[in-house]
This record gives sequence, C-alpha cells and structure tokens, in this order.
Amino acid sequence: MAVGLLTLELYLPMNDSLKGKRSILKPLIARICHDFNVSVCEAEAQDVLTRAVIEVACVSQNAALAHRHLQDVAHRVERWHGDAQLIDYRIEMLG
Repeated sequence: MAVGLLTLELYLPMNDSLKGKRSILKPLIARICHDFNVSVCEAEAQDVLTRAVIEVACVSQNAALAHRHLQDVAHRVERWHGDAQLIDYRIEMLG
C-alpha cells in the first residue's frame, strides 16, 4: 500500500475577499473529490486572498499508481476554467 500527497499552489487573481476565495475553492475541491475519489483540504494561506494551497491525499496499491493518479489530479486542476490558476505542484510518496 502507498500513500501519495499532492500539494497544489494556486493563484486567485480576481479575488478580493475570503468569501470570494471560498466560492472559488469550494467547487474545485468538490470536483476533485468527486472525480478522483481522494481527500482534499486547504492547507496553507487561508487568510491570503489571492493565494491558496490545497493538499490532496491518495491511497493506492502501489506508489506508481498513486503517483499517476495524483498527476491526473494536477493536470485536471491545470485545465480548470475557474478563477484559480495553478502556479506549481509537487507530489510526495509517503509509503
């Protein structure tokens, strides 16, 4: 069994309030959870209006499958047509 952790750094250029940030992130997080069956949370920069850091956790049979699954998540977020732009991402394998 392998556990993978994907860290997504997002830029929210048009946001000017915490309520606006939540309205941008909530549908994105819901879509990721629904489409990929992973756990997602906002991890850092909760008080920063134009930046968000999202963590995505995945458990799989082996490290290669978990890594590929998390890459698919990152590529989907990169193509997201909302108000969030992917700045960077990194994948860590925990087991």
